[in-house]
Amino acid sequence: MRYLYGCLAIAIIMATPAKAASPAEQRGLVFAKTNCARCHAIDRFSPSPLKISPPFRDLHRRYKIETLAEAFAEGIYTGHPTMPAFQLDPDQINDLLAFMKTLE
Repeated sequence: MRYLYGCLAIAIIMATPAKAASPAEQRGLVFAKTNCARCHAIDRFSPSPLKISPPFRDLHRRYKIETLAEAFAEGIYTGHPTMPAFQLDPDQINDLLAFMKTLE
């Protein structure tokens, strides 16, 4: 009986269509892969390549994702030398935040 319920659950999960990423989410993912993934985990499971870099999936526990927009616009500066200083333009901010919200 458990086998039958397990198979049924798998069939339901597989039949449920995955939400397609919006264009902004897709662009945000590309930005994150290009600019952030060297140090930060940008998926739901992997550890960050640089241990002191928080995984993107955990950032919503520290900050409201929307509040990061101002920091991205003004520039992110941290106390450790491995984090580069950078500023994003409004479109990049929108895209990166859209992607980051998918990880909440």
